[in-house]
Amino acid sequence: MPKQQKLVILSGLSGSGKTIALHTLEDAGYYCVDNLPAGLLQAYVDNMQKRKPALFDLIAVSIDARSGVNDMIEFESVIHKIKDSGINTEVIFLTTETKVLLSRFSETRRKHPLSRKGLPLIEAIHLEKNILKNIFHQADLLLDTSELNVHDLRKQIASRVTPENSQKLALLFQSFGFKHGTPTDTDFIFDVRCLPNPHWDINLREFTGQQEPVIDFLSKQPEVNEMFVSIKDFIRQWIPKFEAENRSYVTVSIGCTGGHHRSVYLAERLGSYFQQQRENVTIRHREL
Repeated sequence: MPKQQKLVILSGLSGSGKTIALHTLEDAGYYCVDNLPAGLLQAYVDNMQKRKPALFDLIAVSIDARSGVNDMIEFESVIHKIKDSGINTEVIFLTTETKVLLSRFSETRRKHPLSRKGLPLIEAIHLEKNILKNIFHQADLLLDTSELNVHDLRKQIASRVTPENSQKLALLFQSFGFKHGTPTDTDFIFDVRCLPNPHWDINLREFTGQQEPVIDFLSKQPEVNEMFVSIKDFIRQWIPKFEAENRSYVTVSIGCTGGHHRSVYLAERLGSYFQQQRENVTIRHREL
């Protein structure tokens, strides 16, 4: 595993938000392995080191108490060995107050992973803390989630592990025709049927919003240019808010009647504009 790769080892108490944290890592571009037995950690890392070229730059593994006490005994020495090999490694441990865990398990009616041994919930929590104490003491980041909601936890994790030069939010502009139905996989829908329609010009009908005759016609319409500026400014204003919430993607849909002229032109124009401003911007035309 090359030095520039990053390994995050995620652990913590059941009910503290490990699943949410792992999904956040995945959204940030990490290749994630859930519930890796602690005893296999060294073997897994060794295997990744042998792969040339490396398959993944960002890797995260989740380890929980089901690995058992025996596997955890060697955790400290394994972590030191991995870090000494030059791998950029970070151990994140999520903890939560016992009373909060009791409340969460009561609300969700889920069983604690260690309660299968017939233990009462409170005893299962204490046993889990004991099993995971070696990871707890080796953690680079101890995160108490007792007072955190889902969104706050995502922010905390993302701010810690997202590469500083990574712009993870993907922005998609898609055109569509209302007569074929509105898209369900979208965050915003802009209706541009109020704009001048090239369909009614017999010389333009056969072309699309990607072709020069329609582009030339629409670019000369004041209403079209006003619509472009309005949508552009709206997206520019609100994209930072979505990024602050650690969203991994935002889809903006532009709809006209048939999905061939006005919506295509504006999706292309908006997509091209934002491609000059940021990475991860794509354009899609549903009806073409």
